[in-house]
Amino acid sequence: MTTAIQQLPPAKPSFAARLQKSLFNSPLDCVISVVCAALLFYLLYQIIDWAFIASIWRAEDVALCKAADGACWSVIDARHRIILFGLFPFEEHWRSTLACIVMVATIVASCFTWFWSATRLGLLWLCGFGVFYILMRGGMFGLTGITPERWGGLALTIFIFASVSLIGMPLSIVLALGRRSKLPVVARLTGLFIDFFRSLPLLTILFAAAVITPFVLPGWLQGDKLYRVIVGFAIFFACYQAENIRAGLQAIPPGQDEAGLTLGLNYWQRVTRIQLPQAFRNSLPSIVNQFVITFKETSIVTIVGFFEILASGHAAYGTGEWTPHYVEVYVFIGLIYFAFVFSLSRYGAYLENRMRVGHG
Repeated sequence: MTTAIQQLPPAKPSFAARLQKSLFNSPLDCVISVVCAALLFYLLYQIIDWAFIASIWRAEDVALCKAADGACWSVIDARHRIILFGLFPFEEHWRSTLACIVMVATIVASCFTWFWSATRLGLLWLCGFGVFYILMRGGMFGLTGITPERWGGLALTIFIFASVSLIGMPLSIVLALGRRSKLPVVARLTGLFIDFFRSLPLLTILFAAAVITPFVLPGWLQGDKLYRVIVGFAIFFACYQAENIRAGLQAIPPGQDEAGLTLGLNYWQRVTRIQLPQAFRNSLPSIVNQFVITFKETSIVTIVGFFEILASGHAAYGTGEWTPHYVEVYVFIGLIYFAFVFSLSRYGAYLENRMRVGHG
């Protein structure tokens, strides 16, 4: 009898070996790699020199900015309150700061698996958003009332994003289920509603909500302009998110729903226990991507007259001695956007790995 010799799998090449094969496998590869590395290091040195080594940091040293070769971060030191708080009253900035902390903490807390149930997640967001709104609006608990027209900066950006998510996400689930309804009238009307709003640019929807809606609605139904814009934004978000969820629902084998029927589960039990969990898992990359896009699109509300963080940044350098230093302001705002968007994208990647989306 011959004994079969079990062959061991080949050893994984080291990092140095993989690097040599990918970057220095031929003389031409060596030249290209060296030139690209030199350009990269030169660019990195220029950025570090401009941002840190040759930069000016304190507002008191603004006179040195004219002769400096680097960034003038003095504009951030002097005008950061306008960027972060906009037109919010100076003496009430603590409220806006605390409101942002509460909302960010709510978003972070919702990332923990313990809150991943409809009841817990709903209560978390309702409580967090309620505290956020009370701190911003005031008028109760001894807080001075501040109308939405005076909100601005980062707090307004977070408020719009949180409101759109809170309204739009449940609506997107309803729309996705309605479009897959077995009742032809419901399915076609829902599909028409989704396709109509998806065919319009977001700017058109926001402009209509801010300017045109007051002419067609009775006075008691108009509400504040900010709330109308948020509702329009939320509908736009929900229509796109509904298509992502519907794609996840279509990826579920029909036999699973039939198995639920066999077990005696009613429609809502099959939806909440079988369909939606798998739909969210199947469509997770698209769902997270829509949240990322929505956060970036909050900057569009400046077109309809709101003082969000981008408009606040423009006001920060738009007057006096700070006019030449607009680059530093936009870099600062860009870093804020990057912090939020990168965190969302990394959390999405973590969820994909945890739920093994796309793996057999």
